[in-house]
Amino acid sequence: MPIAIWCVLVAAFLPMLAVLPAKMSKGFDNARPRDPAFFAEGFRARAQWAQANGFEAFPLFAAAVGVGLWQGGDPIWIDKLAILFVLMRIIYTLCYWTDRASPRSLSWMVATASSVAIFTSPLWS
Repeated sequence: MPIAIWCVLVAAFLPMLAVLPAKMSKGFDNARPRDPAFFAEGFRARAQWAQANGFEAFPLFAAAVGVGLWQGGDPIWIDKLAILFVLMRIIYTLCYWTDRASPRSLSWMVATASSVAIFTSPLWS
């Protein structure tokens, strides 16, 4: 099985992992896991925003891997680009947690470009 397929599985769980440290902190009520007041500010808000963006980025990536692999893209390139996507999404989350906007935006751009490159890989590989 191509590494890119495993990256899709990892990417599916990254958004949930992005918010996990906030939910592990004091004051989290599992009876009200989506309480907006809990996620209103600071680290908790940034973790929630990272999670939301992860859910937004995932469909394009998953579809891109499917299109790239099943339409004849080079699996070696697709694997490399999928790994790059996952690494950039991890960096994106770390930047959100630490309130570093410029590196966060850069990692978002690279991850999105990776998805586009995977999607279009049957045309150029």
